[in-house]
Amino acid sequence: MADSRFFKRSGPFSLSQLAELAEAELQSGSDPAMEFQDVAPLDSAGPEDVSFLDNRRYVEQFEQSRAGACIVDPEFAERAPEGMKLILTKRPYRGYAKVAQAFYPAQAPVPGAHPSTVVDESASVGEGSELGAGVVVGPGAKVGRGCRVGANTVVGQGVEIGDGTVIGANVSLEFCVIGRACQIHAGARVGTRGFGFSMDPEGFVDVPQLGRVIVEDGVEIGANSTIDRGAGPDTVIGAGAKIDNLVQIGHNVRIGRGCVLVAQSGVAGSSVLQDFVAVAAQAGVSGHLKVGAGARIGAKSGVMRDIPGGMTVLGSPARPAREFFRLCALWERQLKARGRKKDE
Repeated sequence: MADSRFFKRSGPFSLSQLAELAEAELQSGSDPAMEFQDVAPLDSAGPEDVSFLDNRRYVEQFEQSRAGACIVDPEFAERAPEGMKLILTKRPYRGYAKVAQAFYPAQAPVPGAHPSTVVDESASVGEGSELGAGVVVGPGAKVGRGCRVGANTVVGQGVEIGDGTVIGANVSLEFCVIGRACQIHAGARVGTRGFGFSMDPEGFVDVPQLGRVIVEDGVEIGANSTIDRGAGPDTVIGAGAKIDNLVQIGHNVRIGRGCVLVAQSGVAGSSVLQDFVAVAAQAGVSGHLKVGAGARIGAKSGVMRDIPGGMTVLGSPARPAREFFRLCALWERQLKARGRKKDE
């Protein structure tokens, strides 16, 4: 059970409601009116809890689980313990996400502003929005309806925030337009000056960064991530993109729809990631490159040239996955051969 100090639980829900939420079917013979109180992992769930199985590594836990109900792929149905009620779907993790959202819905903002909030007289705050302690809303800024802005966050001059967006504590927003239903977590920095300057023996000369950051609808930006504004063209984050914690996105970068950037990855200035690109942890994309739609970049990879759509690359410099694994096999053979020579 989640800690009630931090999470408010809804329910109970009947089996039929759970199946509908999970876009799944009940195993034949199940009582659709049977009610459940909570969600829980396989190894700690009890008779009133709903769990899920999405990874065959946990089949043994599934077989031994005391969960009253489980969201599971039909291929594992025969391995369920006696008495467990099954909610059957080919996408059990998605189903669990829908069910867990129902038990623990996102809390609605509490309309109003803390007494320490500072809102410029030329700014506007939409109906039903919540402004936490120490929030600053600058001149001409616009906060949409039903937003939540966390403590000590600064919404800079002219910034616009779309309806239903949730912003954590200690965030700074400047030179940016944020879409609807976005999530920006604590400590993120959006719209800071892009890293642009002329390198010269007489000294560096800063190039004015005159663009913005455009964050489209439904984007999530993780804690302490940074997104630089453009130098002239805008930096753009496409709708539905998921950006993890501690990610750096440089000026003029264009991130497509539904892209995923995992923790400590980075994209250098003016590169383009087309739709649904996945960048794994600590990978880096050099500047002025194009990564095609659906490409996948493995953890710690260093991308130094364009990547075609749909390709998976690994290593540094990044290369096609099959080529990378061939190189790994070659290196291993060479190391073994060298070891044998030393033993002779």
